[in-house]
Amino acid sequence: MTRNKKNITSSTALVTGASSGIGLEFSRQLAARGASLVMVSIDRDDLDREAARIVESYGVRVDTLCMDLARPEAADELYRYCREKGLTIDIVINNAGIFSFREVVRTNPAKIDTMLELHIGTVTRLSRLFASDMCERHHGYLLNMSSLSCWTPYPGIALYTATKAYIRVFTRALAYELRDYGVHATVVCPGGVATGLYGLPPHLLKLGVRLGILMTPERLVHKALNALFRGKKQLIPGVFNRLLIPLASIMPTRIRLIVKHRMLDE
Repeated sequence: MTRNKKNITSSTALVTGASSGIGLEFSRQLAARGASLVMVSIDRDDLDREAARIVESYGVRVDTLCMDLARPEAADELYRYCREKGLTIDIVINNAGIFSFREVVRTNPAKIDTMLELHIGTVTRLSRLFASDMCERHHGYLLNMSSLSCWTPYPGIALYTATKAYIRVFTRALAYELRDYGVHATVVCPGGVATGLYGLPPHLLKLGVRLGILMTPERLVHKALNALFRGKKQLIPGVFNRLLIPLASIMPTRIRLIVKHRMLDE
């Protein structure tokens, strides 16, 4: 076993947004390390199909739950499901999220409520519920997915960046609170990832990866799990992404507006 390959064969991991993209890759890599899974997604068909493939490939136990996490009661329902199943959750991956590229004033109020609840309400409640149990056991790992965009206000994705900024600050502070209990919390702030989140066609995703603009889910998740099990509080994967943070903060307003108009007005 390599230094970064923590033994999690007796652990159970909860992954939200687990039926596709980054969440599915978290599920695969955790299963490959021997962890049992609770896979949660709103997409029933994809969830059942991918869970069956993981069971066939890795021989681990997989429980699935199809539910809408963008509701105030969702976290309590998910926590209760795990308790009723007798599942001790050692690892929580709060990955479920949505993306919207639209001005706030042109965004449907229901979409605003969904993003706020999913990125802020549910992440906070799930973190609190499962971390409380972990603190009693003095063991556990919590990973929350933020975004590289959380450092800078980008017109057109104001809601997305603001909610991801909350996740980053919340998780960083939570990590310090949990430290005395032997529980680790990590926030991951990736740049562009080659998934279906942005609605790009496959050939553009492949081009983005070749150009180094996008990271593959496989590489991102590998880095994220290594950071989590090493007890890192924050991961910004990729040197280029780390360099973008100070550059984005000094980007002139004129440039921001040009990008906004090119993306939204066409």
